[in-house]
Amino acid sequence: MDLRTSYQQTSHQLSGHGKRTVGVLQQAFAEVDPNQVSDHYGTGEVIMRFEQKMAQELGMEDAIFFPSGTMAQQIALRIWADETGNRNVAYHPLCHLEIHEQDGLKELHHLEAILLGDDDRLMTLDEVKALPDVACLLIELPQRELGGYLPPFKELETISQYCRERGIRLHLDGARLLETLPYYEKTAEEVCALFDSVYVSFYKGIGGIAGAILAGPKPFCADARVWKRRYGGDLIGLYPYIIPADYYYELRKDRMGTYVEQAKELARRFNAIDGVWTTPEVPVTNMFHLHLEGDDEAVAARIQSVQETTGVGVTGYLVPHDHYCSTEISIGDAYGEIDEHQLNRLFEQLEQ
Repeated sequence: MDLRTSYQQTSHQLSGHGKRTVGVLQQAFAEVDPNQVSDHYGTGEVIMRFEQKMAQELGMEDAIFFPSGTMAQQIALRIWADETGNRNVAYHPLCHLEIHEQDGLKELHHLEAILLGDDDRLMTLDEVKALPDVACLLIELPQRELGGYLPPFKELETISQYCRERGIRLHLDGARLLETLPYYEKTAEEVCALFDSVYVSFYKGIGGIAGAILAGPKPFCADARVWKRRYGGDLIGLYPYIIPADYYYELRKDRMGTYVEQAKELARRFNAIDGVWTTPEVPVTNMFHLHLEGDDEAVAARIQSVQETTGVGVTGYLVPHDHYCSTEISIGDAYGEIDEHQLNRLFEQLEQ
């Protein structure tokens, strides 16, 4: 048995909302009227009602439901580049567009990326002010690949003002936007007010099936609808994604504060073990990176043994570094289903 298999076979897991089975879809549709008319190629009540609701929640003029965030964000940057007549955009070196999308932005849209910051820290205000002429600056909140770090809200306000004074469009990669709100003590609308456009995911912290919202001014969204059709994003029916997105959004949008506090407590317990640490040391969202000393084979064997002994899943993968390994922990409903005895046993095993 390997690490991934041992993780999948555990009865409880530290991360997420539980195992992603077809039950996730069934739960969302349990009380839906079977006679409800579906959307049809991007039109119809089910999609338009949800788009209008999310535009209002985010404080934007309009919003569009996309089957994927990758599609939505590439389109957003293309629109801002076309509007400004500038083919340069800027974002962090660990931005999703840079490391997970096979150069889609460059190959499909011929846009050039200027990278701000380093792999081990957030971009700074001084780096933003030193930018050459760009169409758009993308900021990810939280910075997932760094462990969920967030810049101070005052710094975001200053960056926003700077960009607006210079005609630089500011786009929010808010895949995990709701998870940032407890730290900032702001509403989604207050955070989004600093940005010209925003993307939110419905399968990450919210735990839906798939899909995303792209929101912004009406002219921006009108262009985005055309690009969505060009990308093949107007499926004949998106309701299998929209209805669960709405259901789990309502179910979990007010639980983020609880998830963050649970992440802090869990990180504290990990940091009390010799040779184990987290980044951030004190999480600022519901996620953090977990690090364990040792080579990948030794660490994998250790975690696998703990998972098989306790029935609690820590992780199914490891990223090897020099003398240590890392993984990501992201707290959701699943953590609250682990009783205190199981959790204590997990840490007793980890400390051995």
